[in-house]
Amino acid sequence: MTDLLDTARALDAADPLGAHLDAFLDAPGVTAYLDGNSLGRPLRDVPDKLAAFVREDWGTRLIRSWDEQWMALPMELGDRIGRVALGAAAGQTVVADSTSVLIYKLMRAALRRPQGTNGAPARTEIVIEAGNFPTDRFLAEGVAAEAGMTLRWLDPDPVRGVTVADVHHAVSKRTALVSLSHVDYRSGALADMPAITAAVHESGALMMWDLCHSAGIIPMQLDAWGVDMAVGCTYKYLNGGPGSPAFAYLRHDLQGVLRQPIQGWWSAADIFAMGPEYAPAGDIRQLLSGTPPVTSMIAMQGMLDLIEQATIDEVRAKSTSLTELAVQAYDEVLAPLGVRLLSPRDAQLRGGHVTIGHPDFREVTRRLWADGIIPDFRFPDGIRLGLSPLSTSHVETVTGTLAVRDALESDGR
Repeated sequence: MTDLLDTARALDAADPLGAHLDAFLDAPGVTAYLDGNSLGRPLRDVPDKLAAFVREDWGTRLIRSWDEQWMALPMELGDRIGRVALGAAAGQTVVADSTSVLIYKLMRAALRRPQGTNGAPARTEIVIEAGNFPTDRFLAEGVAAEAGMTLRWLDPDPVRGVTVADVHHAVSKRTALVSLSHVDYRSGALADMPAITAAVHESGALMMWDLCHSAGIIPMQLDAWGVDMAVGCTYKYLNGGPGSPAFAYLRHDLQGVLRQPIQGWWSAADIFAMGPEYAPAGDIRQLLSGTPPVTSMIAMQGMLDLIEQATIDEVRAKSTSLTELAVQAYDEVLAPLGVRLLSPRDAQLRGGHVTIGHPDFREVTRRLWADGIIPDFRFPDGIRLGLSPLSTSHVETVTGTLAVRDALESDGR
């Protein structure tokens, strides 16, 4: 058996992104933070940036800041996310509401797409994974009920995740929309976005991706891969803080064709006309509704700077190194205790977290939190080791894994 901590120290010493660890605030009493896939740690300069915003942009410039900078912020910040993390050209990404609201907007917009009258069967089905994140499933159920659509559920292998073959078997000329997660929130399985998108397009349907567990950690090329639409949050690997707004991507040629249902004043063609009738903007601003949450857009900007400096490819390389070490530690110290690996072994098929399972993990998680080791628990018996590359070290990864071992062994197992 290798000395896991020695291995981790050597990897940290050779880590080209190691210097970025100091960019994040320390959490007193926390030895290993392994939940960056749920809530990213704040950067050290965020308190000063928030204070400066209150003191200057808001406190001094007052309402003038809308004209000077805030009106364009949802689109400018969307363009930055598109460039840094999504492989998306400008004018296709916007920062707006919560993930749930944006998923609803795009689902409803997709189902309102004009259909041909050439005798083809009506598109009446939405395809979604049965184990997808609850919000995605709940929204799909509600949207299907509103639109008189039928849900078709995919039930893939829970560790491997959705495959191209699964999608091929599910889609047909009746499929209107396929909605899937790029990285499975449970297992961390990484879907083949380009191949699945192509398979969906072969059927004539639209493809929507949930990027919540991949944006900022997995390189992607939404434009080159022909993705129709996507939604992602900013509080995980983009470190925007609790409740920071989500972003939506809508491909250029679908703007002005698809029409979202929440027709607020911010999406109007002339926002200040205050006219009697609604006419939507013809660009990405059409996905906005109400006044954007400017204050909540501040924290993520520094993280985008770091990702751009490090490059998304290097972030992915560090992520792979961390998760491979976590799997090695699992093999050496947790598998002998009856712990199950619930993530793909192949790093190319895995996102940024590793999930392990054991019947006692609910109690183990409670004890770990009390001891300053912070993973997260997922029902019914899983612990996710969420390894955010720019803020997590290899030593933290091993320390957390060894703490899981110690908690299990202390119970006589």
